[in-house]
Amino acid sequence: MKPAREADVPLNRDVFMRGLIRELATSLESVVGLEEASGYISLVGQSVGSQLNESYTAALGVPRLDREQVADVLVDLKQRINGDFYLISQDDERIVLGSRSCPFAEKVLGRDSMCMMTSNVFGTIAAQNLGYARVELEETIARGSSGCRVVVHLTPDLDVEDEPGREYFGDEHAPGDAVTDTGADTETDADTEAEAREGDGTRAVTAPSGPSAPSAPSGE
Repeated sequence: MKPAREADVPLNRDVFMRGLIRELATSLESVVGLEEASGYISLVGQSVGSQLNESYTAALGVPRLDREQVADVLVDLKQRINGDFYLISQDDERIVLGSRSCPFAEKVLGRDSMCMMTSNVFGTIAAQNLGYARVELEETIARGSSGCRVVVHLTPDLDVEDEPGREYFGDEHAPGDAVTDTGADTETDADTEAEAREGDGTRAVTAPSGPSAPSAPSGE
């Protein structure tokens, strides 16, 4: 009898973890809906973004990243986890990134809520270093595009409520407490994100649109 270790089973740690995350997202979307599921995943993305920001600033020996370093870090972190991201352009107003592949590979297809990892990691890192960010997911593999196009806006817009994307604020720029969902994207999160992790440099609040979701777990 052929031993199990010789069986041609496409399984390793990476495949298992990607499958696990997809099933968690699927379960959340099925039980509480896309917006609320996005809210829960946003909390995770925000925490991961803060941890990655601390790692990069420590490794680079700087207290804060400048704009060019932020763009470099966003590309590098995705490349390290097999996301084929690249820089399209950058200036004082925005950083534009593209991607030919997703770290979640085929597991992301049809699961928009998983894109909140990218939005929150990018937004948290940009806001903690530059004070403000609005992340717009113009194209995503999850929604069927051949690649992703992500725009990180760096300057607030007076009419931001009419603009797509999600806002992120560093401590010194936080109006009240807020990552703000402008309500113009399908990748909106819910009021789950209203209580962000304390001390991580980014605050969260949701624009008053869409149904309410349960509050974020206390004690984080």
